[in-house]
Amino acid sequence: MIVLSRCDGLEGVDQTVEVLPVGDRPSEPDGFRDFVEARSNALLRSGWLLTGDWPSAEDLVQTALAAAWPRWDSLIRQDAPELYVRKIMVNTYLRWRRRRWNGEVATGRLPELQAYGDVFAQVDARQALIAALDRLPARQRAVVVLRYFADQTESQTAAAMGCSVGTVKAHASKALARLRNAPGLAELMAGGVTS
Repeated sequence: MIVLSRCDGLEGVDQTVEVLPVGDRPSEPDGFRDFVEARSNALLRSGWLLTGDWPSAEDLVQTALAAAWPRWDSLIRQDAPELYVRKIMVNTYLRWRRRRWNGEVATGRLPELQAYGDVFAQVDARQALIAALDRLPARQRAVVVLRYFADQTESQTAAAMGCSVGTVKAHASKALARLRNAPGLAELMAGGVTS
């Protein structure tokens, strides 16, 4: 089992990684802890962009890492652990969206961020981004997160989503057109935000 710490904002993550033994398996596969420590920020950020909130992002990353654990040796030999974990994240996110369960929603506490730049503008930018992403269909949102926030190529995105490169291009084109017309986001991009 992998225990990730709580994410308190996009800018920084206090990484606390605890890997506990599962059943009669060894405590952890070689290189697994290093991968989690090195890539958890990027994975959590992608999870947040997919789900829209930190608790769900943590659950999404936790689920993906738990699924990658038993296949870790094979993933290292193929030199593709991050692609596999991201594919699991996208598939899990899409499966969660299909369930359409709208019961209890976990809310995070307010982050304690360093005071720099216009903090209110940063909050407005994040809210506008999540609101715009929430208006996208699940597959378009997944393409936007993988292509533009996780900086994956079209072929990597297609592999993660289990579709063709043409489908990725079509989803990206439609999503970007919707995002250009999203209320709040267009004004934000015209004015710019200091991170």
